[in-house]
Amino acid sequence: MQHWIYLGIAITAEVVATSALKASDGFTQLLPSTLVIVGYATAFYFLALTLRSIPVGVAYAVWSGLGIVLVSVIASLLYGQKLDLPAVIGMALIIAGVVVMQLFSRTTGH
Repeated sequence: MQHWIYLGIAITAEVVATSALKASDGFTQLLPSTLVIVGYATAFYFLALTLRSIPVGVAYAVWSGLGIVLVSVIASLLYGQKLDLPAVIGMALIIAGVVVMQLFSRTTGH
C-alpha cells in the first residue's frame, strides 16, 4: 500500500509543478519557478520509490493518466482553459483505462 501513497505524492507534486510552469513565465517569476523545481524534484524522487514495487509501465500509466486529468482541471480553474466535450470524453476514457488496469490487470503490483 505504501507504494501507492508514494505514487500519489509523486502525481500531486508533478501536478503542482506543471500547473506552476505557466505562471513561472519562462522561469522569470521566483515563486512559481521554485514550485516547478521543487515539485518536479519531489515527483521524481517519489516516483523512484514507487518503482521499487510497481512495474514502470503501470506506474507511468497511472502517473500520466491522472496527471493529464488533474492538470487539465486545474488549468481550467486557474487559467480559464476551456474543456470541450471531446476533451472531457477523452479524459473520462483515460480515467476508465486507469480503473481497468487497477481492477483487472495482474501487472499492477498488488
